Amino acid sequence: MFDITGTFVTSCRAERATLTKDKTGWVIVGTDDYALHREGSLFLSGLRDAGRAYNTERTYAGRAALYLSYCTFHRLDWAQITVWQLARFMHWLVEGPLPSRARSGGGPERFRDENTANAIVGTVCEFLNFGIRMNRVDPELAGQLTEPRYLRYLPKGFNPVENGQHQTVRSRLLKLRGVDSGIEWLTVEQISRLIDVTRHARDRFLVLLLWCTGMRIGEALGLRREDMHLLADSQAFGCQVKGPHVHVQRRLNSNGAWAKSRRPRAIPVTADLGICYADYLHERSEVPQADFTEQVLVNLFREPLGQAMTYSGVKGVFDRLARRADLIARPHMIRHSAATEWIRQGTDRSVVSDLLGHMSESSMAPYVHVDEGSRRAAVERADARRREMAR
Repeated sequence: MFDITGTFVTSCRAERATLTKDKTGWVIVGTDDYALHREGSLFLSGLRDAGRAYNTERTYAGRAALYLSYCTFHRLDWAQITVWQLARFMHWLVEGPLPSRARSGGGPERFRDENTANAIVGTVCEFLNFGIRMNRVDPELAGQLTEPRYLRYLPKGFNPVENGQHQTVRSRLLKLRGVDSGIEWLTVEQISRLIDVTRHARDRFLVLLLWCTGMRIGEALGLRREDMHLLADSQAFGCQVKGPHVHVQRRLNSNGAWAKSRRPRAIPVTADLGICYADYLHERSEVPQADFTEQVLVNLFREPLGQAMTYSGVKGVFDRLARRADLIARPHMIRHSAATEWIRQGTDRSVVSDLLGHMSESSMAPYVHVDEGSRRAAVERADARRREMAR
């Protein structure tokens, strides 16, 4: 079987799924002999070299390790897989029960849904294509896994050439029919409840920052103090952007935070965020260790004090806030909410797309939601119109 780990392998199972201190990336190793899986680890290294996000590399590492473990258990050569065997793997993903989350076992059975299985198989296909480039996988497999598909809607900036020859691409053939369960988000009232139950200025600033800017959590964790231009005029810092704003850009960070968008952008913010940030800085000043960290969001109440907050640390904050507010809340849900509210206030979609850091306006579609009140109002308006015409 295979597992994922940092660059240096230790004998402690609890540490084999964490990054080492040098943050160089993930590798795949055997769970029995700790032997490095060469192709799998090179695949992850290639993702890193291509500038893929830290979370993407971590997710792909787990999916590739799962595929390799499946092949080992069923005595299959991962590099000599057939389309039929890969289809069986895809169905196994949804048919096989997942391990219990309880330490003592038991509890209701859990299964992956079709969308999760499709995402895993998509990663495996990328891995196999990488194996083709390394001359480990038969090139004919690539043609068997895809089929031509005509792009009716082109992303912004895409050039199909005069005769449209680039408008036909190869699409993955193996895919389950998933169910669109929609994207979870929070109403304005729920976000207000979330802010009301915060007990620390840092947590209040974190929620308001995500709500005001709509940025991804990786972008928020990657903010440095030099990015916070919250004065009415920032020319003294050499910045020509008018009004209070926050700069978002991709760079390496000590906590592994990574901005998904390659394009730097400045997001306007409100005066309320500036006041909340000042309260947070006062709270932060009481932790001397924080003086040595350039990241904006740092640990103030748990070890290691003063160090930049991580993804898991933010998850813990939101879990506690959600329990107090008696709702389900995750950082990305606030991003969805911000985009939805901007649209409802009449903001042009191209502006919303730019604020969110999308390369294509079509990427904004999942972030736009219709609430129950809007649907009810539409039905009642139509009913009133029918009654008026019947008179």
